[in-house]
Amino acid sequence: MFSTHIKSVHFVGIGGTAMAAAAAAMQDKGYTVTGSDQSVYEPMASFLAAKKIKVVNGYAEQNLAGKPDLVVIGNAISRGNPEAEFVLDHKLRYCSLAELLSEFFIQGKRALVVSGTHGKTTTTSLLTWVFEHNGLNPSYLIGGIPNNLGQGARFTDSEWFIIEGDEYDTAFFDKRSKFIHYHPEVAIINNLEFDHADIFENLAAVKKTFSHFIRLVPRNGLLLGNGDDANLAPLLKVTHCPVKRFGLGEHNAVQAFNLQFGSTATTFEIPSFKFHLNLVGELNVRNALAVVACAKHCGLKNQQIQAAFDTFKGIKRRMEIKGIAGGVTVVDDFGHHPTAIRETLKALRIKYPHEKIWAIFEPRTNTTRRNVFQEELPYAFADANVVVLSQIARLELLAPEDRLNPVQLMEELKMLGKEAAYLADADAIVSHVTKDARGGDVIVVFSNGGFDGIHGKLLAQLGRR
Repeated sequence: MFSTHIKSVHFVGIGGTAMAAAAAAMQDKGYTVTGSDQSVYEPMASFLAAKKIKVVNGYAEQNLAGKPDLVVIGNAISRGNPEAEFVLDHKLRYCSLAELLSEFFIQGKRALVVSGTHGKTTTTSLLTWVFEHNGLNPSYLIGGIPNNLGQGARFTDSEWFIIEGDEYDTAFFDKRSKFIHYHPEVAIINNLEFDHADIFENLAAVKKTFSHFIRLVPRNGLLLGNGDDANLAPLLKVTHCPVKRFGLGEHNAVQAFNLQFGSTATTFEIPSFKFHLNLVGELNVRNALAVVACAKHCGLKNQQIQAAFDTFKGIKRRMEIKGIAGGVTVVDDFGHHPTAIRETLKALRIKYPHEKIWAIFEPRTNTTRRNVFQEELPYAFADANVVVLSQIARLELLAPEDRLNPVQLMEELKMLGKEAAYLADADAIVSHVTKDARGGDVIVVFSNGGFDGIHGKLLAQLGRR
């Protein structure tokens, strides 16, 4: 599809985790890389700065005055963006990030694609580390930064390409899910729930796109699916490729049993081996089980997998402790779907069984701003003692009947015995929380954005008391 005479690449929307990671990896391969974005938040801001990639703040036609050989347009970019319009006006060569990966890096490789509503980043990171630790030097692209690897993407000459497969749409000019571009030899589906209400009309639409993904697995490949997930079950009934189910139920081909949860680690067994994992909670057992099933299929032994588990250091923004000030622990988490919030809080409750847990939530995704999860959200905070909700982002852009109702959410949380507050912004939340938080308390911030630097503000204010 693309000419080989490409030397300069410009990324429109470079601040996204996958876009930034791919931009850095392209630079490592010798391309001249530039980028632009409205705002770049941590950890990608520091990551791009360390890579010395020129990033322009804000979108403007002059950012493309040099007419780069290829423009990669992020999936958050829409018509009306000055750079997108300039590309179309001047007939510059452009593509989506998924197309870039497909054409330049994945085609011809043995692609292991990790998909599902939850756990993609953790599972992809863990699987990549299993391969890396055992000397297989995989290419990878992950929508986050694993602490072991230091960056979210790397392209190598090895036969393996491990990639996080997102069901979100590809670009304004390609409404297919990103994972449709990834040529899976092994497709992992961790779970399937309704999400991305701005893209999918209902759960049936989500199932449909996953069914399209499944169709891409070759007859000499493997479909690995969560056998305990009722939404996924009908999609696993295919005959064009081998199918293997993993989970905790006895009907699974790869079954975990004898789960034991500790405050800093978890153990589980499969019939031939006992695994030890330095991650907490049941969801991480399921993530690890998918990794075990995939790695064993690719020829790795139990002992090799465990050796990687022993040295895995987690991922930024996944239950990441940002610091301790005044005896209060501040945790950052990317969770925004009710299931992800619930599972993270369950894991934190295992880790901190007796401490007071404050959950601060910024509803900023296109789904959580809507009332799609109005009923589920109160129960997602079951393991928190206090819930603080920030003002819902861009609420005025939604019809009143479509909006999440924060007043109703507060009332329901209080009925469930929680302290709850709905506050205007990060500064108001910091003032409210630091007034009452005591030594030993744990504050977890749920946001998929920068949240106005709330973690640093919390730690600074707690340290000044």
